[in-house]
Amino acid sequence: MKIRAGYDIAFNCLQDVPMILMLSVHPSRHGDLLSPHAIQTTPGVATRDYLDAFGNVCTRVVAPSGLIEIRNDFVIADSGVPEPAAPFAAQLQLQDLPDDTLVYLLGSRYCDTQKLADLAWSTFGKIEGGGQRVQAICDYVHDRIKFGYQFARGDRTASEGHAERIGVCRDFAHLAVTLCRCMNIPARYCTGYLGDIGVPPDPAPMDFSAWFEAYIGGRWYTFDARHNHPRIGRIVIARGRDAADVAISTAFGQAELVRFNVVTEEVVHDSSVQLAPDIVMAPRAQSRLQRLMA
Repeated sequence: MKIRAGYDIAFNCLQDVPMILMLSVHPSRHGDLLSPHAIQTTPGVATRDYLDAFGNVCTRVVAPSGLIEIRNDFVIADSGVPEPAAPFAAQLQLQDLPDDTLVYLLGSRYCDTQKLADLAWSTFGKIEGGGQRVQAICDYVHDRIKFGYQFARGDRTASEGHAERIGVCRDFAHLAVTLCRCMNIPARYCTGYLGDIGVPPDPAPMDFSAWFEAYIGGRWYTFDARHNHPRIGRIVIARGRDAADVAISTAFGQAELVRFNVVTEEVVHDSSVQLAPDIVMAPRAQSRLQRLMA
């Protein structure tokens, strides 16, 4: 199957503001791209890409004073099947874990493992098997937290999300990642596109999504504590220890978000695909922006 994805984001800057953008499809999906994939800006400014320590594509830009519009619109191929489940995947012993997974066992800015270790072991310690243990964690988090955009808070840690029992997709991912790490299962935070493909349309505004990956059975498997069932058409942008590593934009100065729109949809008829630099602002996106700026 084919998926059309992209975004239209705008900031208003009071002066020139250096920014780091993390808006490019992850290198692991570059081979699936079916159309040009490039960040476009209005006014046109110089951009430069680099890979960060986690292998994500980051884009450096200096946003000029005034309005800067940032867009992308592309088509990507996808298998069209739900991501694989891992009910029988084993949990590896610590000494058998690959070196590059060990960083995903450590506490991080939003994943405060030291505050949830006792809870994790008392709740999941008797569950055997890596896949069953991670799924039990997803079930717990899914039932524990109530989702709502009105609950968004940029500085909420995993332990605070557990205590407050409210949040958005990043809070589900942070809590699940933290509980996995407490159980010695490497887990990494992911962000990207997730459209309503193969599921009833979500009336909430389209947005970038957050989920996580756990290292069990000798490989990384995708899990999503918010939706809590395999999905179709997930497109990863970036992976890291937590949301601090994969921020969509980091501004080194005052940059007010004034427009935000994300598109992720299945291409039903190829002839209908019209790639363009402009993505029309939908009512769902307008209401999402109002919540972001409230």
